Amino acid sequence: MIQVASPQQLRYLTALADHGHFGRAAAACAVTQSTLSAGIIALERGLDAHLLERGVPTKRPIFTPLGMEVVARARIALAALEAVTETVAAARDPLSGPLRFGVIPTIGPFLLPRLMPILRGAFPRLRLWLREDQTERLVAQLDAGRLDLLLLAVPCLCGAAETLPIAADPFLAALPVGHRLAARDRVPVAALSAERLLLLEDGHCLREQAMDACGLPRGMAAAATGEDGFAATSLHTLVQMVAGGLGVTLLPRVAVEAGVLAGAPVEVRPLEPATPGEAPPARTLALAWRPRSPRAAEFRNLAPAIAEAVGGGG
Repeated sequence: MIQVASPQQLRYLTALADHGHFGRAAAACAVTQSTLSAGIIALERGLDAHLLERGVPTKRPIFTPLGMEVVARARIALAALEAVTETVAAARDPLSGPLRFGVIPTIGPFLLPRLMPILRGAFPRLRLWLREDQTERLVAQLDAGRLDLLLLAVPCLCGAAETLPIAADPFLAALPVGHRLAARDRVPVAALSAERLLLLEDGHCLREQAMDACGLPRGMAAAATGEDGFAATSLHTLVQMVAGGLGVTLLPRVAVEAGVLAGAPVEVRPLEPATPGEAPPARTLALAWRPRSPRAAEFRNLAPAIAEAVGGGG
């Protein structure tokens, strides 16, 4: 007779899938390795199913196809259980307690120093746990229930997440000192087609957002890679590459206002839209959370504070 899996057994299983190692999974669950192993064996016996391959000569656990399916279902079940607690907590004391907050690298270092004091002042009982990572990995952690709320730039591949646009973040042209385009008050988007445009390496959503916002063909962007094969993985590196005369780039205004130039011999100019009367090319900062999250109303109440931080840099 198949037995109902316990939440603890499901936590052990998902932790093992996350960490790929019995010892690290046990540490994450604050139990001994033998306790975790016994819990997973009990889960397999209760389900009368093999979730892990046995006798495989490797130290890493290998899940059977059924095991991977059970892991996916376990994540959904655990998220639903957690939502019950979140619903009660949100009703008792909104915007208080822990909030696992994910933010992408082209926003976090530049906006958080302004945002954190605002949030502490407006919501003193809120405790933020921060995670910085690329969009794809943050969305995966949100889906898995390991994060509650994300601050992203859209458009992006946000999966099934519900998104709330907060503020526009215009792009600025970053040019080496003395560059011919620096003589202009605004740089026409069309003028960039004659330049070596440096952008972040693949995997950073800012790369595609900058190209799309400016109406530029994807193929014209250099990989931002030097002769030695070093690729730009941060805006600070891009700035130094521009300062070295390797090309020009597009920077979000929130990063420029937060000091990403840091005295580098780089000049920035606003972009002139391709069509007169249009808004300047920009990305949109947005919050994202799981669909039907019981804390959706709380997250919406955070939007004005974040918008204040975005608008308070200049």
